[in-house]
Amino acid sequence: MDLLYNYCMSYIENRFDIIVAGGGHAGCEAAISAARLGAKVLLCSLNLDNIALMPCNPAIGGPAKSTLVREIDALGGVMGEAADETYVQMKILNSSKGPAVRALRAQSDKKEYMNYMRNVIEGIDNIYLKQCCITDLVVNNGKICSVLDEYGNEYYSKAVILTTGTSLDGRIFIGLKSYRAGRLGEMPAIGLSESLRKLGFTVKKLKTGTPCRIDKRTVDYSKMTIQPGDEKMHFYSFKPNRPIRKQVPCYLTRTTEQTHNIIKANLDKSPMYQGLIHGVGPRYCPSIEDKIIRFASNPSHHIFIEPEGLGTYELYIQGFSTSLPADVQVQMVRSLPGLEKAHIIKPAYAVEYDYLPAIQIEHTLMTKLVKGLFCAGQINGTSGYEEAAAQGLLAGINAFNYINSSEMLELSRSSSYLGTLVDDLVTKDIEEPYRMLTSRSEYRLLLRQDNADERLTETGHKIGLIDECQYKRFKEKQNHIKNETGRLTKVKISASSEVNSILAKYEEHIDRGIRLSELLKRPNISYDTIRELDNEARVLNLPEAVTDEVEVLIKYDGYLKRQSQQVEQAGKLEKYKIPDNIDYSAMTHISSETREKLAKIRPKTLAQASRIGGVKPADISVLMVLLSK
Repeated sequence: MDLLYNYCMSYIENRFDIIVAGGGHAGCEAAISAARLGAKVLLCSLNLDNIALMPCNPAIGGPAKSTLVREIDALGGVMGEAADETYVQMKILNSSKGPAVRALRAQSDKKEYMNYMRNVIEGIDNIYLKQCCITDLVVNNGKICSVLDEYGNEYYSKAVILTTGTSLDGRIFIGLKSYRAGRLGEMPAIGLSESLRKLGFTVKKLKTGTPCRIDKRTVDYSKMTIQPGDEKMHFYSFKPNRPIRKQVPCYLTRTTEQTHNIIKANLDKSPMYQGLIHGVGPRYCPSIEDKIIRFASNPSHHIFIEPEGLGTYELYIQGFSTSLPADVQVQMVRSLPGLEKAHIIKPAYAVEYDYLPAIQIEHTLMTKLVKGLFCAGQINGTSGYEEAAAQGLLAGINAFNYINSSEMLELSRSSSYLGTLVDDLVTKDIEEPYRMLTSRSEYRLLLRQDNADERLTETGHKIGLIDECQYKRFKEKQNHIKNETGRLTKVKISASSEVNSILAKYEEHIDRGIRLSELLKRPNISYDTIRELDNEARVLNLPEAVTDEVEVLIKYDGYLKRQSQQVEQAGKLEKYKIPDNIDYSAMTHISSETREKLAKIRPKTLAQASRIGGVKPADISVLMVLLSK
């Protein structure tokens, strides 16, 4: 009996289908997706009380990132649901601009978000939680076999997903003082970097940072501009019955001449400017001292004051990231209008951490060197919760596929922002934290946040993460869109006085009968106008999610067709597969620079080769001829 008990305990404790190292946004999505597909998952975290922590801004979404969140939801992930359930403010950004750049942003209650995600995880029977630090990887014949923690415990698995965030050999800097930590108040992950180096991986450093947190009871909002949420609600998840919650405002203030003078006078105390930090920081989210120096002609910078949640008086100072000393931070904060008496609860800091340049992984997020070892999130060189969560979802799906010898999921650039993100990471030798931007996608008009379900729900359903109920709702929605788009191209309205009196409100006029689709193409006309003019549209009373997409499809029909043709053209290069064992050094008709880049990244297709920085069109033409032979 004792032997049987010991065997059962050993099985429960030490043997798993998939092990996930890290409990951040990537780790949560990876563990949940793999477990929902049927895998027995061990989720290891340095601190289980901080699962799904938002260590930086208390928000989900924004330009390009909101599309990633919608794609996560369409594939069967959790981030969109969690954001909907825990928001304190919802706002559409760039609402006056085209659909390619419109973006939903949710201010989140950080504690509620963490609790929601923890509850989801604990509600899945085959996820096992463990508070430990993975320090070593055991590999046999090029395949992952097991991992070891700091106590010497060994956990066996055929697939391991590394989602280490900023913890991997992390070091925090506040002024000229530093100490080993991945996040404020949390230990770093020590040992794993050395294990990866021994396996032959290149490990490098990156840097990021976060602003200080202040006490809202010490803030004078009368000196700031209020930034309320939207009255008309929008949500991330495509599921019905999204919650209506109390919204709270954000506030806008600005840096002053005094702020800039304080920063300039203390640059000698900045670890960045003293050469103590060697990792490259995010270009699109620089520290305030970087902004002051790089944009010296700008007399002032926007600073947003954001709530961290409904049950706390902590506020986040968006745009005020710094690594200057704590005493200097007090001066800086109190130079901002409305914060003259502000009390700092937590100091700002910079963190330097290890990552693996992502040219070492495949489009599946499995490493090239070790089979069964996957990487997702900041370990791949990205920044942002949304980028991490999207990669975690893909890694979880593919880790499950790998252990079951199933077809791996690879998303193309034309299918999704997630596909674009991964392709950029594995193709371009990126040396700074990667942030998803609309400008990174050449197909951004096709890859909008409103049609993420149209693009990816079929995939999510085929994988097994989208249930039949949700799939049925999706099909009904698509039928409504197809039918209404077709109906509007057929129905005509006459140029009556009644019609023109309605159109006059929108500074429009017609002299002859016109199809509703042609009318909807006019800039001042929306689907709401069509409802005023057309009785059947009123009777149908279609949901806003349907009418919004109908409007986009009709208004931008010409642009969408043109971009679809671009996708078709690019697809021709995707058909040219490049053998894994190809010898680039023997290709004397290609420049030596191109040969080096191709040998380093080893693209899978001619299309991927064409996206490598420094590879010339002429070299691609030569490579095409060689592949044809």
